[in-house]
Order: sequence, then C-alpha cells, then structure tokens
Amino acid sequence: MKKLILLLSAVLFSALPAQAEQLKNIGDLEVHYSSFPSTFLTPEIASNYRIQRSRYSAVVNITVLDKSQQGKPAVPAVLSGSARNLLGNEKRLSFREIREGSAIYYIAEISHANEESLKFNIDVSQNGTQGNINFKQTFFVD
Repeated sequence: MKKLILLLSAVLFSALPAQAEQLKNIGDLEVHYSSFPSTFLTPEIASNYRIQRSRYSAVVNITVLDKSQQGKPAVPAVLSGSARNLLGNEKRLSFREIREGSAIYYIAEISHANEESLKFNIDVSQNGTQGNINFKQTFFVD
C-alpha cells in the first residue's frame, strides 16, 4: 500500500519539474492535486487499486490536508468535478477515496485522446469549508 503513496509522490514531483507545486489553499485546507497518464503506474499498483492502465487513460489524484492541525494531517473531503476539452465536451469525474494508514487521497480516472487538452474544474468540500480547483493539462498517447 505504501508503494502507491510513494509512486504517486514520485509522479507528482518528477513529472512536473517546470511547474510550481500544484496546491491550493482553501481556508484551513491545503489541497494538493495532480493528473498523470495511467501508464505511469506499474501493472501491480494499478491492479491493486482497480485502475485501468491504458495509453488513453489518465488519473487525477487529490489530497486534502488540514493546516489548522499540527502536522497538517490528511482529512476526508467531498469532491466532485468535471473536465472539458477544447470543443466543449464535458467529462464528469467520479472520485474514489483511498486510505492507507493516516494518508487519505482521492482518485478519478478519465479517458483522453492524443494531444487532448482538458480544463479541470473540481469542487472541494470539508466540514463547511468549500472551494474550487481549476487547472489545465494536455495528455499525449505514448
């Protein structure tokens, strides 16, 4: 289980060297987000978490931390959202919660075409605190 956390952390920090850290502060929440091709996951990890590995599939990963508590622990949240391509076609995101020890993160899978740019719009809610994350990513088929 810890392998997935390590892999997702490695993907987050190695696949995005030219970008600033992908996080947004929403009240006392620190929301970390990333998206990456599902093929970045090993077959074993993908199988363990029922993630479809495909050249045409990506994973959206979100973690919500509580800055008001010592150590900024991960906290459960409610997530909903969608991604829209340049033609305006919308794809709904369905997030699944994964817990490993004290870690809590949410993943959603999304299909894409080669060189498809998607604008993500994700709502985050946790104990009365609400906010929105918006980001854009282009996916390529390798």
